[in-house]
Amino acid sequence: MPNRHAVTVADILPRADYARVRPEQRRRMAALKRTRRLEVGPHITFYFESFDTMRHQVQEMCWIENGGPEQIPDELAAYNPLIPQGDELVATFMIEIDDPDRRKRILSDLGGIEESAFIKVFGETVPGIPETDQDRTSADGKASSVQFVHFRFTPEQIARFRTPGAEVVLGLSHPHYGHMAVMPEAVRAALAEDFG
Repeated sequence: MPNRHAVTVADILPRADYARVRPEQRRRMAALKRTRRLEVGPHITFYFESFDTMRHQVQEMCWIENGGPEQIPDELAAYNPLIPQGDELVATFMIEIDDPDRRKRILSDLGGIEESAFIKVFGETVPGIPETDQDRTSADGKASSVQFVHFRFTPEQIARFRTPGAEVVLGLSHPHYGHMAVMPEAVRAALAEDFG
């Protein structure tokens, strides 16, 4: 079945219907997300998005906020841009530091970190492109703790990424946060399904 690139109103269950399936949906989504995440360095985790993760996010936002059918279009506008469009991977990355004072201090040095994400496939770099409709660094250079980035691949890079056992490296090259992580094979294989 071809990948879907946008969630529609028809994909969102009415509240009463979702209440019946929510526990199972949340379990299924937790299992799916295990092969769609990767820690890079001590404070940042990348969560790679898909049609399924974004449909679940919209459904959960509607459940939590209980805004009724009127809420759905705004949620779709917010989350549809994070669904891969066939030639890309899309990730939310979170800067996770429990201590509030330490978090504030570290974030103040990470302005522009959204510009420094990259994926290397067989040594070839695919630069991250920050989500265009959001400015995630303040004028004083402080980074938001949540960032959104797209990695757009050429057809040749997609073919290399899809190669079983391919060495794929995810990283950040920020002057105050230069870290890389080799993508486990289970994660690479799961993300390879996002192309197309």
